[in-house]
Amino acid sequence: MMMTFFVSSTTPLYSSAWTPQTSGQYAGTCIFLIIFAVLFRAMLGFRINFFPIMQALRERKNRDLIHSYPPEKIALMRPWRANEAVMLACLDVVIAGCGYLLMIGVMTMNVGYFMSILAGVFLGSLLFGRFTAMSAAH
Repeated sequence: MMMTFFVSSTTPLYSSAWTPQTSGQYAGTCIFLIIFAVLFRAMLGFRINFFPIMQALRERKNRDLIHSYPPEKIALMRPWRANEAVMLACLDVVIAGCGYLLMIGVMTMNVGYFMSILAGVFLGSLLFGRFTAMSAAH
């Protein structure tokens, strides 16, 4: 395995079956990595705002019902809910898996793949950065 960055349009990605043979296939792989990195950033934004999103969905569903707690106290006294915990755990697994797959793309040391992932992170932060602005997670 190369330990320096290199330029090649026939670098395998994830398996030997995913080896671009033409420049079009290589461009398609780079576009895939850009979109994958954008989706990764979108999932991070969703994860950081998971509880407010779930609260908004719950309020929308129960629009006509009287709440037992005022809305401002719900965030302070958040009860544990199994369905939310399972959804959050599944989302964390998907985010971790995507992050590892992006890392493998970088670890190929292919300059095109590396730049594509950076471009996807930039584009994803441009589109979804406002959802992570108030968080310590980056």
